[in-house]
Amino acid sequence: MEEIKQLPTRAEVPPELTWDLTKVFVDDQAFESTLKNVQKINEKIKTVKGTLAQSAESLKSGIDRVLDLYRQIEKLYVYASMKSDQDTTNNHYQAYQAQVESLLAQINANTAFLEPEILAIKPEILLQWQKEPVLQKYQHFLDNITINRQHVLDTASEALISAAGDILNTASNVFNVLDNSDLQFPIVKDEKGQKYQLSDGVYSRLLESLSPQVRQEAFKTLYQVYGQFKNTFAATLASEVKKNNYLAQVHHYSSAQERALSSSQIPISVYDNLVTEVNDHLDLLQQYVALRKQILKLPELHMYDLYTPLVGQPPLTYTFEGAKEVALAALAVLGNDYSSHVKEIFNNRYLDVMENQGKVSGAYSGGSYDTPPYELLNWQDNLDNLYTLVHETGHSVHSWYTRHYQPYVYGDYPIFIAEIASTTNENLLTEYLLKTQTDPKVRAYVLNYYLDGFKGTVYRQTQFAQFEHYIHQAAAEGKALTAEFMSAYYGKLNAHYYGDEVVNDPEIAWEWTRIPHFYMNYYVYQYATGFAAASYLSTQIIQQKSQACSNYLHYLQAGSSAYPIEIMQQAGVDMTKSDYLRSAFTVFKQRLEEFTAIMTQLD
Repeated sequence: MEEIKQLPTRAEVPPELTWDLTKVFVDDQAFESTLKNVQKINEKIKTVKGTLAQSAESLKSGIDRVLDLYRQIEKLYVYASMKSDQDTTNNHYQAYQAQVESLLAQINANTAFLEPEILAIKPEILLQWQKEPVLQKYQHFLDNITINRQHVLDTASEALISAAGDILNTASNVFNVLDNSDLQFPIVKDEKGQKYQLSDGVYSRLLESLSPQVRQEAFKTLYQVYGQFKNTFAATLASEVKKNNYLAQVHHYSSAQERALSSSQIPISVYDNLVTEVNDHLDLLQQYVALRKQILKLPELHMYDLYTPLVGQPPLTYTFEGAKEVALAALAVLGNDYSSHVKEIFNNRYLDVMENQGKVSGAYSGGSYDTPPYELLNWQDNLDNLYTLVHETGHSVHSWYTRHYQPYVYGDYPIFIAEIASTTNENLLTEYLLKTQTDPKVRAYVLNYYLDGFKGTVYRQTQFAQFEHYIHQAAAEGKALTAEFMSAYYGKLNAHYYGDEVVNDPEIAWEWTRIPHFYMNYYVYQYATGFAAASYLSTQIIQQKSQACSNYLHYLQAGSSAYPIEIMQQAGVDMTKSDYLRSAFTVFKQRLEEFTAIMTQLD
């Protein structure tokens, strides 16, 4: 009987390829002990209510106590969520995560007084207190609260909303469990006839197959499963959108978009400029996919044909150990100090490497202020996973710098600037590969990878952003977000982006069912803006422009000590304008032309 390759169980994964969470809590007993202690502190935090307006010292003391409580719950959340993510079938750690999320909702409710009580202090008195040394550390923190004065409700109302946090997150939690645990995927074959249990990681790899039949089978099989549950996914996504619209409405925002962007003081023009520039440059995307059809010699180009390398079997494969060496070499341009932190992450079991049964799909960089910057991977021996490693390590080193250079209050960073750190690393890797690889086939493959990455990050994420904004607007207008309604719009939008050269396969209209970022409240556009800004920054670093590397490291160290737009302006990128976007499209066009020339010579 032919053997079917199965993913290993968690217990079968070699320990050296798993993250060491004893650096967070030495064992479950330590976690449970801390959980009980935080529950007690949460009960006592209520005594802070009503004291903030007494004096500058009382205000400082109250903020200290609230932030210390969040600092402790974040550490608990990291342990519980990462233990659950490594094996979502483990009910023990699912229960831990549920306990922490429930406690977090209680903490949010018990500390909901903080912003309203600060805003109740007369502005002239608060400004006077902010000048006193005792509140110097909290200057920007307080400014960030008062700038949204008109959007903060009274204490009782904020407490009610915070207390409902556990309920309001139900849609996202249901999607996560359904997508990662409950969906059962059939067996598929690769080009050699080897059978695999389809998974997210296997699907991505099979779409790179040189066999159109393998790509088609993987595509149709995956979406057959998602299509069976499209009404359930529509219900979860509709609930998430309604939540965002509701929270925007009760906080007096004109839209969920405005509320989401205002959390980091991002002007809506940044979002609108992105959508405008991408739509103005769709001709480049459509030129690229037309070239793909020509190179692959396909009578029809389908959505499942957009990921296979155009230069044949990939000439570059990487073991995990080999990938770490390349990553270090590519990032060396950022200096010895940066490299030392990359080595720390690679050599101390901060990484969870292998795909295993029940493990959350995809990749991320995690951790909290008091833990190492962990990374979850689902490793495959290909160039895409090398880029993923470099990408997540960009996040992790950013976290290291932020947490070591900023106090806890500013020891994190908004998503808007987070993606710039990760994609700068990706751009540096591309530059390194093009500098070190002379074989035309290898160079063509790297250029192909860059073009695909640009397509997936700038074009595709902006497509997602358009869809996300559309369904929020539709729901706000009272339209029902049914599976049919969302699929119809998504299918038309997809056809608009890719043009006539690509068959708009009916299954692609269901793609929205499997995108976890739609549950993250206007998150996706930041991938695109981040990639474009990173393109500019990496060019400055590679060309060793004056202070470019130093300015970049200062950006990594800044955390949330200033508004994101200000931090990036100090790093040399004005993201309120469209220049950086147009610069990115210029690079895309140049590399598309170089790739076309190489492929013409190789043909």
